[in-house]
Amino acid sequence: MKFFKPALILLCTMLAMGCTQPDAKGTFGYDLEFLKQHKSTLVLSNNDGKGQVAIVGDYQGRIMTSTANGLAGKSYGWLNYDLISSGEIKKHINVFGGEDRFWLGPEGGQYSIFFKEGDAFDLEAWQTPKQIDSEPFTLDENTATTAVFSKKMQLTNYSGFEFDIAIKREIAILDKSNIEKNLGITLNEGTSYIGFQSENTMTNIGDKNWSKETGLLSVWILGMFIPSETTTVIIPFKDSLNLNTAYFGKINDDRLTVLENTVLFKGDGKYRCKIGLLPQNSTPFFGSYDSENKVLTIVEYTLDGDTTYVNSLWKHQEDPYDGDAINSYNDGPMDNGDQLGPFYELESSSLAKELEQNRSIKHVHKTYHFEGSPEALDAISQKVLGIALSEVKL
Repeated sequence: MKFFKPALILLCTMLAMGCTQPDAKGTFGYDLEFLKQHKSTLVLSNNDGKGQVAIVGDYQGRIMTSTANGLAGKSYGWLNYDLISSGEIKKHINVFGGEDRFWLGPEGGQYSIFFKEGDAFDLEAWQTPKQIDSEPFTLDENTATTAVFSKKMQLTNYSGFEFDIAIKREIAILDKSNIEKNLGITLNEGTSYIGFQSENTMTNIGDKNWSKETGLLSVWILGMFIPSETTTVIIPFKDSLNLNTAYFGKINDDRLTVLENTVLFKGDGKYRCKIGLLPQNSTPFFGSYDSENKVLTIVEYTLDGDTTYVNSLWKHQEDPYDGDAINSYNDGPMDNGDQLGPFYELESSSLAKELEQNRSIKHVHKTYHFEGSPEALDAISQKVLGIALSEVKL
């Protein structure tokens, strides 16, 4: 009997965790251990360890993944295990993954920082700047619930203008009261939750003012998530919608539906396409819902009414400041059959601003995940995203 009792205790524990162990693939514990094997990894934690986020400074202070249920809970961020474990640095981009990665825009156009002057706007010429792709950020401060990173960099755009930039990236994990206040919701006892934010400040530290005539920059935060057949991106909109679908070509109706005040976009990681909303059509919230796994994800970001946003389309642009405030990308095979992921992305951008010396732009990007009953998640979706989950179908 004394041998049976420990086994019974172990069985009960596994049942309480849904038969999931902390080292099983798909759990936060698995991903955290994997990251620690290859990179120095910070962990922020609250809610008695149920809420945790993993951050890698070498990947620009990137929030790699998070959980709402401790080590045995689901890992929400998509990770590129093969690339991370290889230690290889790729030519055009290093798709390490992560739920909140720091980039700068614009990607395309005459003020692009991803193409050199005279280059064709094609995949062969496209190059992610190493400062936001493969170079580390410096850890300046760290507590149990916060981490602060910084980086100084110099970038030259397609038109030849040189930017001298200081970046400060402040990351925090949010407690229950913050989440409820930010979203205007009340969380019941049966709903698991995690919330975190990055506050990103970009400062002109050069001896030249930044102007529209020579090109402006924006802070661009991208979250990469695990796709599934039952994942749908949910983007509320206002006013007369001008939906940007020009990035990678036609998107069929089975992947994209526009309802009265909501865009639904498939996040299955099987077809390469991207959409964007102008700031005048955007609201401060968007997200996704995985109906099979009962996970609701919400992104909140800085949106202050300004409409000057960089345009990242891969072409010379008539209006380079008529760009998107939010984007969603669904990964899939490229023309040559290669694929970056699979993953899907929820992205937000800051406004573009003419900056005198020592002036800054600040952009805050917050990510929330909820797991619970369909009824509890539906209440959150209706309150924050303005749509019943029963309508979220593609």
